[in-house]
Amino acid sequence: MDNCCEDKACAIDALRGRQSATLKAVLGINAVMFVVVLAAGLMASSTALLSDSLDNLGDALTYAVSLYAVSRGARIKARVALFKGSLILLAGVAVLGQVVYKLAFPVVPVFQTMGVISVVALAANGFCLLLLTRHRHDDINMSSVWECSRNDIASNIAVGIAAIGVWRTGSGWPDLLIGFALAVLFLRSAARVLRGALAELRAADAPAPAPSPRPATISTIALQRKR
Repeated sequence: MDNCCEDKACAIDALRGRQSATLKAVLGINAVMFVVVLAAGLMASSTALLSDSLDNLGDALTYAVSLYAVSRGARIKARVALFKGSLILLAGVAVLGQVVYKLAFPVVPVFQTMGVISVVALAANGFCLLLLTRHRHDDINMSSVWECSRNDIASNIAVGIAAIGVWRTGSGWPDLLIGFALAVLFLRSAARVLRGALAELRAADAPAPAPSPRPATISTIALQRKR
């Protein structure tokens, strides 16, 4: 029995070690990509790129708090997932704000910069998603991290489409439309993560079921009859 418990403990420790190593790798990649994409978005005046950079920043923060939650219990992991969902929600609201601003002050973004950065970011985030996929079903902590990484892939592809649209039309409308679509994606993703986290919190906070009464055995029945 002791060996069985030790084997289970070793397996859990090994899983946590793999999760931590993966989160550290994707945290570093997203921190670098946030700086790169933000600088490119400002230079190119692209709402889609700026939303992509916010996504990278949110992911970097998400991976940092996920590292904290790796060795914690279900309740802490659920609360961290709530934090992640809130970050995704804020990113969606921020992108919507950018869209409204660009509608009031229209500008044609630099499609060349958008196209190049979208390809670089797609390669980086594709590698992150590959690393995280094997941990997708580990727990609510890692599944919410995978959700964030999948959003990155959609964002990068969308920025590439926006770059092609700006190039073909010579206007900023494709950039704004893609920015709006990304905002909707963020908001829907936030809703999924928040629902899952709240369900985990309710399950963690639920009182343990009362132990069922021990059934009477033949010996206890016989003892009661003698009394």
